[in-house]
Amino acid sequence: MSIQTDNYYIEQVLDGNTEAFSFLVEKYQDMIYGLSLKMLRNAEDAEELAQDTFVKAYRSLSSYKGTSKFSTWLYRIAYNAAISAMRKRKMELLSLDEQRVSDQDEMKIQQQMGQIKKEELSNYLKKAIESLPADDQVLITLFYYEEQSVDDIARITGLTESNVKVKIHRARKKMHILLKDILQEEVYSFL
Repeated sequence: MSIQTDNYYIEQVLDGNTEAFSFLVEKYQDMIYGLSLKMLRNAEDAEELAQDTFVKAYRSLSSYKGTSKFSTWLYRIAYNAAISAMRKRKMELLSLDEQRVSDQDEMKIQQQMGQIKKEELSNYLKKAIESLPADDQVLITLFYYEEQSVDDIARITGLTESNVKVKIHRARKKMHILLKDILQEEVYSFL
């Protein structure tokens, strides 16, 4: 069986073949669950939100205009649902004060990271990302791990492209500070 495009399955569903939607769910379930988990930080809530996203997408499929990728449209639904869930829970997001990272600090971090094994580096990066506020985690994940374009991220989040660029830049600065702190903790623990 050949793999069809998203639009093929969308047309099938709109023409009454509701089972065709399962192909879209299977294709995008990990992506939507991952985004939900990053934002909600709870596996059960993320699973529920992912299911709700697909239910909403199914019910609203006729409103999908095809002006963006289907995955972007789904991300937008999941993102909005996660924001709503976070507001309902009145979850307080951690915020870090904006600090300047000097070029020397960045060079020191890069030198230290060059001496660390890749597996350890991956753990440090994961720890730094998890320390970021949920909104920043989502932006970093979408841009670097999901390889979404700035344009797609803007559509998903409802931000302007320039705002997305600024927020990604600031999130990277926060990560540098967090990595610096993590690496300093590691150095002191070896002493």
